[in-house]
Amino acid sequence: MILVLYLRLTYFLLYKRKKLLLITQRLTMNPLHYIFENNDGWAKKINLSNPDFFVNLAKQQNPEYLLIGCSDSRVPAAQIMGLKPGDVFVHRNIANLVYPTDTNCLSVLQFAIENLKIKHIIICGHYNCGGVNAAMQNNTSGPINTWLQNVRESYHHYKTNIDAIEGDQKKIDVLCEINVIEQMRNVCGTEPVRQAWQKKQHLTVHGWIYNLNTGLLKDMGFSISQRHNIPSRDQIVKSGIIGF
Repeated sequence: MILVLYLRLTYFLLYKRKKLLLITQRLTMNPLHYIFENNDGWAKKINLSNPDFFVNLAKQQNPEYLLIGCSDSRVPAAQIMGLKPGDVFVHRNIANLVYPTDTNCLSVLQFAIENLKIKHIIICGHYNCGGVNAAMQNNTSGPINTWLQNVRESYHHYKTNIDAIEGDQKKIDVLCEINVIEQMRNVCGTEPVRQAWQKKQHLTVHGWIYNLNTGLLKDMGFSISQRHNIPSRDQIVKSGIIGF
């Protein structure tokens, strides 16, 4: 009897030791294991509420929206819009910029417009944007210094208006708004958008800005659905859209 208990206890301890070693090995080999565990839980939760969700989603994507936003981790595109996976096509970069020479962004625009037939392009910035702040302070170097040139140009153009604003944070936030509008103007000048309008494709460009402190989106107050509706910089200042 004692021998049997001894053998059982030995087996139990060996089993536990082996299991502990496996867990330790897994943690050592994959320090991001918890992300896969989160993913597993998320997928199971979705399947529980809608067993056909992923099967249907895998068949095609049919979004109506393309959101061009900032890479900031605090601005998750689909979540702040209250949408599900498959509802919004997304392109993100530092300070939500659109350059006519950026083949990455242009490829996204072309695919979204020509293949997905999206109806709305949304330029979505956010207040207290680190990229906008860095461009305003002019304290960057390396690749990001080149990348933020567009924001610096906007700041210099509106500098008189911005400098008249009281409070450094308010100045940054106004430049964030200006940046959204400038990128709306830029995206309207890209080849994919111009071709879509020439073909009479229904396509509207919107400008939004996200408030990190409240979680709320703000519409910049106008949209563009034709090339001749693109506002000039003078019109932007006179319109009162921006909080000068």
